[in-house]
Amino acid sequence: MKYRTTKKVAFFGMFFLMAINIVLAQGTIETIDKAALKEAIKIDNVQLIDVRTAEEYEAEHIGNAVNFNIIDRKAFVDQIKDLDKEKPVYVYCKIGGRSNRAAKLLKEKGFLKIYDYSGGYNDWVSE
Repeated sequence: MKYRTTKKVAFFGMFFLMAINIVLAQGTIETIDKAALKEAIKIDNVQLIDVRTAEEYEAEHIGNAVNFNIIDRKAFVDQIKDLDKEKPVYVYCKIGGRSNRAAKLLKEKGFLKIYDYSGGYNDWVSE
């Protein structure tokens, strides 16, 4: 009887560890503010994505952001293939709605650490 109990405990322990690994491997989305983004973009080679339209991006954008328009989902998915899934990715839009969709899609595609600038470009240019 003791052997069966030990075997069950070992099985459930392994199952629990596997479940934790699956959850951790799925990636995380963290909402950040202007101060956190300012610190992040000081890093060389930061993966910063402006998910607004090309017109919005061309009018103004943050630092060395690249423009991957989330409205065109197929093109967006194609563009993110060149990014490093292991490195943090920062996304922003105008006020936070599109960047939230982009963050969820990045997570779905296997990116591990996603930062969503909730204030968006409107917050970036405000004082």
